[in-house]
Amino acid sequence: MKYYLIAGEASGDLHASNLMKALRQEDGGATFRCWGGDLMDSAGGHLVKHYKELAFMGFWEVVKNLRTISKNLDFCKKDIAANQPDVLILVDYSGFNLRIAQWANREGLKVFYYISPQVWASRQSRVEKIKKYVDKLFVILPFEKAFYQQFDMDVDFVGHPLLDAIETFKKPVEKQFIVKKPIIALLPGSRQQEIAVVLKIMLPMVQHFTNYQFIIAVAPAIPLSFYEEIIKKSGIQKNAVSLVQDDTYAVLNQSKAAIVTSGTATLETALFEVPQVVCYKGNWLTYQIAKRIIKVPYISLVNLIANRPLVKELIQNDLTVANLKKELQHILSDQKAKALQLAYRQIKKQLGDVGASKRAAKLMVTYLKDND
Repeated sequence: MKYYLIAGEASGDLHASNLMKALRQEDGGATFRCWGGDLMDSAGGHLVKHYKELAFMGFWEVVKNLRTISKNLDFCKKDIAANQPDVLILVDYSGFNLRIAQWANREGLKVFYYISPQVWASRQSRVEKIKKYVDKLFVILPFEKAFYQQFDMDVDFVGHPLLDAIETFKKPVEKQFIVKKPIIALLPGSRQQEIAVVLKIMLPMVQHFTNYQFIIAVAPAIPLSFYEEIIKKSGIQKNAVSLVQDDTYAVLNQSKAAIVTSGTATLETALFEVPQVVCYKGNWLTYQIAKRIIKVPYISLVNLIANRPLVKELIQNDLTVANLKKELQHILSDQKAKALQLAYRQIKKQLGDVGASKRAAKLMVTYLKDND
């Protein structure tokens, strides 16, 4: 069968690539055309457009790039129509993908959504669009099935694909960095906009915690020169912090603590049982709008799944060098670290067993065959 997948950021690229591998095992004749990243390309997809051309974060940033987004939507619709896939698989990235879903439904195309938009966090009105335009929804967080049942929607909970990705990482011989000091990982996000803001506040920690080695996990598709320029402007000596590309899991696997920008990385850090401080700071207008529409009490997946403030979240004006120093010192204590690690193991149990990609692929192929 012909599959057309759309992912708009690094985490979507990872999960979609693993889904593609699982789909090929279930469907020997599978072909893939996709919007995504290098991992989807490596998994055998014909990459139409890279997500680095699509990643606009925040309300003001989206407004500034409306013309580009509109062109991308038009191009995407034409490409899907020209290729007539058996199914369109949308992966998170709700702003773009829900518009495509609406169009595809009108065109009579089969639409599957893998990894639900975070409608439980804000703008719950989008549930009605999902219900109307999506044929099957596959969710990855344990509380999402009950959430959708409130709207009379039967969705498939397949477990979290991060468990698959981490399991795959741990199978080969683990890479060991040559270090003389314990590592503190810096994960400043996956988009240039957020990295530029947050990394400037993370970097002073290098001067305050001289008994540790700091490693920045470089986001996919972001050039090293971008980080190097920020480091240079910070006044931190270049050799005081390391940059590691394409090896975030290897960094986390050996870290004593981490400072993490909110997003999927908070859950990845938890699954490696690394104590963390969660950060977020955005454009003033974007933050003011978000503050008024977000309906959940936390911004990190870790706290949302735990349903309590398990890890410290430093948001907007609270994200200062002084506050970050204080919280980092706190999580480096053995007592706090052990408590966090025990709680992380409970979160892992809630996410289900490994095999999310395989379960999702099996269900997708079954639904498609049943429809023939």
